Amino acid sequence: MEANHSLVSKSAGSIQGDIFSGLTVALALVPEAVAFSFVAGVSPMVGLYGAFMMCIITAVLGGRPGMISGATVALAVVMVNLVMDGNALGAPGAHAGVQYLFFTLLLVGIFQGLAGIFKLGKFIRMVPRSVMMGFVNGLAIVIFLSQLEMFQADGAWIQGEPLWIMAGLVALTMGILYIVPKIHAKSPGALIAIIAVSLLVIFGGIDTSTVLSFIQTNGGTGIQGGLPIFAIPQVPFTWATLVFVTPYALILAAIGLIESLMTLTLIDELTDTHGHGNRECVAQGIANFTNGLFGGMGGCAMIGQSIINITSGGRGRLSGIVAAAALLFFILFTSTYIEMIPIAALVGVMFIVVIKTFAWSTFNIVNKIPKWDVAVIALVTFLTVKYDLAIAVICGVIISTLIFAWQNALRIRARKFVDEHGIKHYQIYGPLFFASTSLFLSKFDVKDDPNEVIVDFEESRIMDQSAIEVINKLAEMYQREGKSIHLLHLSKDCVRLIKKAEKICVVNVLKDPDYFVSVNDYRKYRENLEVEEL
Repeated sequence: MEANHSLVSKSAGSIQGDIFSGLTVALALVPEAVAFSFVAGVSPMVGLYGAFMMCIITAVLGGRPGMISGATVALAVVMVNLVMDGNALGAPGAHAGVQYLFFTLLLVGIFQGLAGIFKLGKFIRMVPRSVMMGFVNGLAIVIFLSQLEMFQADGAWIQGEPLWIMAGLVALTMGILYIVPKIHAKSPGALIAIIAVSLLVIFGGIDTSTVLSFIQTNGGTGIQGGLPIFAIPQVPFTWATLVFVTPYALILAAIGLIESLMTLTLIDELTDTHGHGNRECVAQGIANFTNGLFGGMGGCAMIGQSIINITSGGRGRLSGIVAAAALLFFILFTSTYIEMIPIAALVGVMFIVVIKTFAWSTFNIVNKIPKWDVAVIALVTFLTVKYDLAIAVICGVIISTLIFAWQNALRIRARKFVDEHGIKHYQIYGPLFFASTSLFLSKFDVKDDPNEVIVDFEESRIMDQSAIEVINKLAEMYQREGKSIHLLHLSKDCVRLIKKAEKICVVNVLKDPDYFVSVNDYRKYRENLEVEEL
């Protein structure tokens, strides 16, 4: 993702930068929150309230200043099934699904908070670089495809003059975004572009899709509303309800944390700073729990809005606070003006986000990295676009782990020699674990070996129970031939593993507390090394 770094300023940020970037993010949050609310099957106000509460709480309490949270499509595609199933459980026409959603968000908040308290955020380091690149590329494509939907009306592509007007305004927005930073690096290019194109459309009388027409086309009425109101979710507090919502809660919590932590890692790289994953988990949990009590659809970190924020100069918590406050201000007081913003201006901003999000360095390293990494990048990218982020990342990590295990399994090898006392030595190199046990056994010539055999693990490690059992099997093979086998230079943790498995592993362990014994005279072994029978 090195190509992205050149597109992002490494400055420490400023109050001015945070304010302008926050305003830009707030404008971009409106259509995103509305669109994702429609995906989830809830009203636009539920999406807007969710975006506000996610943004403000994570900005204040989160572990990554400058990262923006809100309603996201990754969670919306799961929520739609929850809402539909919830509607079926309620009375006809009662629309109980949204109440089940709010109750589910309470559990999501608890699960995410526990993940932070138990410091599970550290496991994000287990995500390989190839999976990270696939995640970034996949989300960039998802953002791009979601913006293409803005070129449709009633399920069909717009054509003729409306298409040319839309395309022209998008290009104009992107052009302004490209030129303004070159004139003045600290200018809020995205905000200037949105305002300029909006004024052109309004005073030029240009007929094009606006935020209001977009909402109305999807069955909404507008973004005018009041403050979020506290309310306990109206669902039966029964065991059946808990059984129904818990699987959804676990999936939503997992997807939310994966996307948030991976976005946090990306922002860390782009800004050369360091966020706190566990703190972010807790903040995400508090935000989703609050959504469940105040009628929001919940969410997680948004890679698109986060990129808008940092490329517009937002670095501190103030940027997220301003974005959330501005969004609420739009809802309460200025909805009429926000609804006049042309969709084309917001699409142009998001297209720039796509360009800055996609890991263009992928094409430069295809021939320079292992083919398996290329395959993982492609797979994660495809699964992110085709299904969802959680499936993509989990599959990517599993495949990367299997590849790692296979490659390390091939590294087990043995150096063999017979000393002057006629004792056969096997010096083992590489890790001994479940995937390398078969290759490990193939190194020994039990039938033709002398009566005394020493296996030296100075350059190896016994990693798991499979390794212990293969040693036991090897010992049995030598014992059937009437020969003795000894283990030498086991590390302390390996000795503990052998001792814990003493009922299944019958071998002699030559203990060497200092690990500096010379392997020359077997008589000195007997004098200087304690022999333990396990």
